[in-house]
Amino acid sequence: MSIEGLCERELPGLLAQAAERFDDDPGHDLQHALRVARWTLRLSDGQVPPRLALAAAVLHDIVNLPKDSPDRAQASERSAAVAREWLPRWGLSGAEIELVAEAIRDHSFSRGATPRTPLGRALQDADRLEALGALGLMRCLSAGARMGARFFHPSDPWASGRPLDDRQYSVDHLFTKLLGLAQTLCTEGGRLEARRRIAFLRSFLAALASEIEAPLTDER
Repeated sequence: MSIEGLCERELPGLLAQAAERFDDDPGHDLQHALRVARWTLRLSDGQVPPRLALAAAVLHDIVNLPKDSPDRAQASERSAAVAREWLPRWGLSGAEIELVAEAIRDHSFSRGATPRTPLGRALQDADRLEALGALGLMRCLSAGARMGARFFHPSDPWASGRPLDDRQYSVDHLFTKLLGLAQTLCTEGGRLEARRRIAFLRSFLAALASEIEAPLTDER
């Protein structure tokens, strides 16, 4: 069964309701939510009821604030509040709703929280995997373009003689966050997949270095 079909079976109407709230950000749209749902189910390793994993994944970014918004750190708390508002419709108990809301609140990288539940750990890892690999690269460049960032610094692409600045240069974001992200994952399956995706990012950097004739420094 597709992830869409499973969600419709477990939480009928949730995808349609959520789709109305997503904006035009391709990095935080319904397809992102569905990919996170697939990996949340996979990484929960049977420890979490599917409907809770699906609810958390579909709603984890239901409030999406721009990366450069001063309120960005509040996005996950606001998404958790939407979950509390919406989920009683599907008959979840109060305890189940709080479990989902807590997982949504704590998944955010900017919050800096380590989830305490299997659902929270699976959701956080699933969302962070989206920042890595081919999808992660696409999302990184898309977010940078939305903030007016250049791809890389024209004369110092690897920040050998300047501070890293991922608000101005998208490639810098690989060094400020993405290449170290595997160390923050909680599940064994998540860490294994993260390492595979990080290998892709490193191969991309090597190809970029060759194409722009700017060898990667030992530091990078």
